Amino acid sequence: QIQLVESGGGLVQPGGSLRLSCAASGSIISIGDMRWYRQAPGKQRELVVAIRRDGSTVYADSVKGRFTVSRDNTKNTLHLQMNSLRPEDTAVYYCAAAIESSTVFRDYWGQGTQVTVSS
Repeated sequence: QIQLVESGGGLVQPGGSLRLSCAASGSIISIGDMRWYRQAPGKQRELVVAIRRDGSTVYADSVKGRFTVSRDNTKNTLHLQMNSLRPEDTAVYYCAAAIESSTVFRDYWGQGTQVTVSS
């Protein structure tokens, strides 16, 4: 059974930093695109950043220059370094990945981790 598990969320003051991690486990053959989404209360889920297997990235305009995504293809992990955090970054952050197993190739989602930016 394939799982994605996020960690690293928490409460931070405006201007602070957090590092989120996402670990994929199970019978994984390969992982394609990996992505971070977030959903704030009362708002739709939005894409924060996507990273391809080759390392190319696409960031939402709202996080460019503040957030940095990385992945380790040998460890099946995804990370999001978030700097200069703002109250509007408060949301539940989800990782998602396109994963190939022995039987299927589809998207998997983590359970989410709460990020709260507040003084």
